[in-house]
Amino acid sequence: MLLAILIVAFLAAWGGTLLMRRYALSRAILDVPNARSSHRVPTPRGGGVAFVLVFLLGLPLLWWLEWVLPRTALALAVGGSLVAVVGFIDDRRSLSSRVRFGCHLLAAALALGLLGGWPVLELGVRAIHWGALGFVIGVLAIAWSINLYNFMDGIDGLAISQAVFMALGTALIVHLAGGASYPALLLAAACGGFLLLNWPPAKIFMGDAGSGFLGFAFALLALRSTLAQQTTIWPWLILYAVFVVDASFTLIRRMLSGQRWTEAHRSHAYQHAAQRLGAHRPVSCAVIAINLLWLLPLACAARQWPEQGPWLCLLAWLPLLGLAVYWRAGIPQQA
Repeated sequence: MLLAILIVAFLAAWGGTLLMRRYALSRAILDVPNARSSHRVPTPRGGGVAFVLVFLLGLPLLWWLEWVLPRTALALAVGGSLVAVVGFIDDRRSLSSRVRFGCHLLAAALALGLLGGWPVLELGVRAIHWGALGFVIGVLAIAWSINLYNFMDGIDGLAISQAVFMALGTALIVHLAGGASYPALLLAAACGGFLLLNWPPAKIFMGDAGSGFLGFAFALLALRSTLAQQTTIWPWLILYAVFVVDASFTLIRRMLSGQRWTEAHRSHAYQHAAQRLGAHRPVSCAVIAINLLWLLPLACAARQWPEQGPWLCLLAWLPLLGLAVYWRAGIPQQA
């Protein structure tokens, strides 16, 4: 049954992406290259709607099969739908950053409220019981993840291959804890279907509808696992390390150097690397290799030995910080 569901999700997302590409071309919903772009030809965008719809339509089935708790399914559906709709509108006609961020906060608050907040942060060595403060921090963390994923969706194949890795990594971590994350497996299958058309050279981009939804979903699944006492926070910070380190380091350097950090740019480490190498594929493949060979084993170790989580997370992040410095993250590219 599970394999059949995943195959159908994969094929539905692939077919849906083809339809979204045709729709985007007919309505001229294109990502036109500009000074801040990492691509060179106008490319249809908004294709993320396909895997979002497949995932959201698959949630009721998982609920009916009792493979996901009702509150988890509702949190993913309610918050995820809001984030995706706002992203799709932004793909069609740009919304102000205030409107977008306000909707992201609302989606995060609704979802976390359905899960019952985030009253305890489990660190392995100790637990922090922060009550209502945890709800506030949880909402901000989800909103940051939504925008972080959007920041990192800038070259062909990177964000969607990261999504497949994150989803499968989530399923593995929960499995090691003695549980099962069927929503993560469903999301991996749906993202796999989209990956076929987004791999370099991309035939369609996911747009804000897709990238925002993915950032929301992964943050919520991570918080859900800590609420269920399946893991500490460390495995998730390790799995997400490539995106967290690049986006955060770039943002901090831009802020400290007086740049207009709220404006679009192409100064992330991965964008510098793509420019210097002259292609997107090597960068996306390198990130896949880092994820599988470096971060996944460390995340599994952090799950098995939670008291060592802080040191394993530091070990995972340090080389990535070095790469961010090497690839000049946060420094504007030369025209």
